[in-house]
Amino acid sequence: MPLYEHVFISRQDLSNAQAEGLIEHFSTVLADNGGKVVDHEYWGVKTMAYKINKNRKGHYAYLRTDSPSEGILEMERLMRLHDDVMRILTIKVDEHAEGPSVQMQKRDEREPRRERR
Repeated sequence: MPLYEHVFISRQDLSNAQAEGLIEHFSTVLADNGGKVVDHEYWGVKTMAYKINKNRKGHYAYLRTDSPSEGILEMERLMRLHDDVMRILTIKVDEHAEGPSVQMQKRDEREPRRERR
């Protein structure tokens, strides 16, 4: 099955438990449609570059999935209809990276940036 990575932003006035509950909700939607969530991360509340629906901050969540395209389409449809979800991004990947995402790594563990000229 194809591999996907999803990031979605939910409203800032949700509690952490409610934001993590959204991850579980969309994981069950995916499981009901023949897919599975390989890994998920809750990135926490982060400040956005611009306001979305009068919100300056949002709860960020990241999912790595293995699912048929029908399951992904249904999950995205329900995300768009959900009042608490402000933005979604889905990317098809060839393989999932091992370990935590760059957002969850400490600065010391990341690869160094290339030097400026």
